[in-house]
Amino acid sequence: MRRNRLNSGLCALAALATACGATATQAQVPAQPRAPVQAQAVGDPVAALRQRPPQDEVIYFLLPDRFANGDPSNDHGGYAPERLVSGFDPSDTDFYHGGDLAGLTRRLDYIQGLGATAVWLAPIFKNKPVQSHGNYTGAAHHGYWITDFTAVDPHFGDDAAMRALVDAAHARGMKVYLDIVANHTADVIQYRECPEGRCAYRSRADYPYTRRGGVDGAPINEGFDGRDFSRLTRPDYAYTPYVPAGEENAKVPAWLNDPIHYHNRGESTFAGESGLDGDFAGLDDLLTEDPVVVQGMIDVFGGWIDKYGVDGFRIDTARHVNPEFWQAFIPAMLARAGAKGIPNFHIFGEVYDPDPAVTARFTRVDDYPAVLDFPFQKQATDFAAGKTGGDALAKLFDADALYAKGADTAAILPTFLGNHDMGRVGFFVKKANPDADDAELLARIKLAHALMMFSRGVPTLYYGDEQGFAGAGGYGNSRQDMWDSQTPVYRDTTPIGGRQPAYSTQAPLYRAIAEMARIRAAEPALRRGRQVVRAYGDAPGLFALSRLDDAGAEILVLFNSSTAPATAQVEVEPTSLRWQALRGDCAAESSAPASVAVRVPPLDYLVCKSLP
Repeated sequence: MRRNRLNSGLCALAALATACGATATQAQVPAQPRAPVQAQAVGDPVAALRQRPPQDEVIYFLLPDRFANGDPSNDHGGYAPERLVSGFDPSDTDFYHGGDLAGLTRRLDYIQGLGATAVWLAPIFKNKPVQSHGNYTGAAHHGYWITDFTAVDPHFGDDAAMRALVDAAHARGMKVYLDIVANHTADVIQYRECPEGRCAYRSRADYPYTRRGGVDGAPINEGFDGRDFSRLTRPDYAYTPYVPAGEENAKVPAWLNDPIHYHNRGESTFAGESGLDGDFAGLDDLLTEDPVVVQGMIDVFGGWIDKYGVDGFRIDTARHVNPEFWQAFIPAMLARAGAKGIPNFHIFGEVYDPDPAVTARFTRVDDYPAVLDFPFQKQATDFAAGKTGGDALAKLFDADALYAKGADTAAILPTFLGNHDMGRVGFFVKKANPDADDAELLARIKLAHALMMFSRGVPTLYYGDEQGFAGAGGYGNSRQDMWDSQTPVYRDTTPIGGRQPAYSTQAPLYRAIAEMARIRAAEPALRRGRQVVRAYGDAPGLFALSRLDDAGAEILVLFNSSTAPATAQVEVEPTSLRWQALRGDCAAESSAPASVAVRVPPLDYLVCKSLP
């Protein structure tokens, strides 16, 4: 989640129309038979998927509200139908549109046909349907305004719908990842000093925990030593927090209703300590130093592992929580998963920063096994868009050494090209190439996906990119409906690659990504092999890398971000003398030991495999 999500769209802590052709009701029909992207598991599919390491996956990230509507009866979530009560308004980018877990379950064929092996859902926990902050009012379609951490949001279904989804995915050999939040809850707690909201942040130095209302205030919280937060008895050190009448029991579990378990210091500016202790545009910021909060979150999210056997967690706002919390929480989740028979439980945190020195810190200090690879997102999209040369990519991959286990950690970083907060890869490519025609935009977006699919890391597809969705920026502009949308900004824009029926498996980008996924699934070196950067320059053009397996096999992948052909001699392993083309026109033989001649067409890529 972006730090400005509640101000610009009130996405706390989730325009191009779909290539439509199906209504929300039509979206319920069975999907097309899945393509044979990779061999289906034999025997027990659940046992088989449990053995796959994270780097074997292709993740498909989606917002349930925008993917498929399988049960229109839950569109209002059981609330009164008024938009400011239920939050349902399919014409508004920031309100619920009707997608749910039943719809997702019925569309697993579509996702699997694309080559995805894991589905990552934006938060599906029960949310406060509608919130206001300043002049903004929106609905919790994204799932980040949680009130009940133990239940499925009624807009998305119920426990039975969640069980059906997990069971259906597992039966296909597909994993299910949940998006979780431990930093904040929905906005319920208010401050008496700011009846109109937007309380300025009050620092720990100016408003210490041991004084009421500032350093000159009356002593409170006697015995608090700055470390043991269980000794806090009063929450009114900075502001006087209270729960409005009628909302005393709004949150589940019950301990979440006590203001003592929150920082209560006012609005975060996302600078300095406020990035840890401030409210995200009014959202109630949890006191994650408090042992009650630590254990409470362990119990809550451990319960989802126990109940459903999910396969991983993406953790929202990881950088806005103190390291000590993660140092306790993450090992507890891995242990809980291990006890459930899930040895490869994949945990990755959101650290929204393009600098690998920043993201790597969370694998060293906070004990994250992995983080979302925001640095890759920037460099991959810039390269494919023609903004930079391959030297920036080479520098990025050199920085893999910064992660806790070096290349082993880099191998399980989810790589991606865009998301629900920042915007889509199509938007970034169009912005960098305002005069490009559709064919060029399509080629550049294919190139970006190829770089993601064949380099180290875990490729993470953002729903709708495969249909050519682009949009006009982040937040609401990047959260298109997959079906025939009622939202003008989605409905009235033509996708890159042309308009197709909803959920089309013939869309140019769908077919291109599916081809990449088939190649990746068939070649272990492309999933698990050691990566070596082979060639690059400081201008758009050739970028080459090899993936090497333990047996000595080499797969050479060549990318050309220039509008002219790229020709070169590229260094390879001395033992790689003969080549097979997995995609494109590869030389049959090396020019000499350790050197092969390559010619890559404009805005294209080749995949070449060495032969014994």
